[in-house]
Amino acid sequence: MSWARSTVTAVAVTVLVGIVGSPIAVAGRPTPSATQLHQQVHAATLLQNHGVRPVCRQCDALVVTAKPGGATPLRTTEPAGYSPSELATAYSLPANSRSTATIAVIGAGVDGNLAADLATYRATFGLPACTEQSGCLRLLDYTGGPQVAPQQSGQGAAIEEEVAAETSLDVDMASAACPSCRLMYVSVPWQDAIDDNDVSTGDFAAAVRTAIKAGASAVSISYGYTADVTNTHGDTLAALSHKGVAITASTGDEGFNGGVHQSWPSNLPGVVAVGGTTLPAAGKETAWSLAGSGCETAFAKANGQPKAVTAACNGHRAAADVSADADPSTGVAVYDTYAPTGDEPNNWLVIGGTSASSPYIAGLYARAGHLSAVDGPNTLYAAKASAFNDVTSGNNEIFHHCADFPGSGSAVCNAGPGWDGPTGLGSPHGLAAF
Repeated sequence: MSWARSTVTAVAVTVLVGIVGSPIAVAGRPTPSATQLHQQVHAATLLQNHGVRPVCRQCDALVVTAKPGGATPLRTTEPAGYSPSELATAYSLPANSRSTATIAVIGAGVDGNLAADLATYRATFGLPACTEQSGCLRLLDYTGGPQVAPQQSGQGAAIEEEVAAETSLDVDMASAACPSCRLMYVSVPWQDAIDDNDVSTGDFAAAVRTAIKAGASAVSISYGYTADVTNTHGDTLAALSHKGVAITASTGDEGFNGGVHQSWPSNLPGVVAVGGTTLPAAGKETAWSLAGSGCETAFAKANGQPKAVTAACNGHRAAADVSADADPSTGVAVYDTYAPTGDEPNNWLVIGGTSASSPYIAGLYARAGHLSAVDGPNTLYAAKASAFNDVTSGNNEIFHHCADFPGSGSAVCNAGPGWDGPTGLGSPHGLAAF
């Protein structure tokens, strides 16, 4: 991905803070407790006194910061973001999780503390242990071999420590969606993940093949790259189309894309494009203002996508397909100790972005266990409307307005009844859609 995307993301973050207000730090104000911050998450007011910043250039995670405009993450000794049980309640999930299917998360770099941090996250929220020793957790290299050792110094170590927040977010959200499932983390070299666009996307495609060969039933990618002729055709395209395996991808954190190209791989017809919502504990779930959406002119449609949906993109693939909580103001709790800005014992973060919603949706596919007919988002579009919480308000016209897009309507960036760009068919209502 080009450096331009990081600039757009930074601007998007600034715009987001402006949307929720222009908070000013007050000298002498006491630091809120985790309980108070948790209440702000419930009220969707967390960003009135805090900022956000991207975790990394290519990933779609936004970490809440201690101060508006600051870089230091907001860290607490207890979780302040949404818990697994709170998300389960919001999305009407069944009380018990019985599936032992494998959810694969693909990301950049190696998190040296991942297994230990995951253990703390799961124990804190009463989820069953998932360890390497038991075989529940597997850590693989994208080539299929054992995961390499983390970088010990220099640029590589700094990048891996920073990106660890993304990795922790992914495995924590997969855990939250399916507590009984097995987990797999497949790492792409950090050098390649920030390298040439086609090198990066080729490595992610190889990682998907590795994950599926190793037994993954669902695969999540929370990274986004530029769509081009190389990664929308040939082997790279084929690697991300597997009947019987749910492959999910974040739609990005930059709002409506203008209607030409959606970020790769959420643009592919065999991938479930996952958008984002704002999820107050009381009140109406709305479209998150930075949830990625748009059109991919390289494809006529996603698998199973009806003409009524592609009409919003002049007969092309439209994103998103489905959504879940992604707004940092209603962000999720993440436990991460492998970070350069760590502050023991303050290891709990609040993170949002469609990097949160993609692994969560992948986890629901694995939990439901009805994967034999899955071929991209086809089964979502065949599901009854009652399988979704229809999100009908909000928009993501941050940089591009629907009025400027020569499409057939405003649904590509304005939430409304039925399908819309920011939230797709809506957020989950139970497991019937999966």
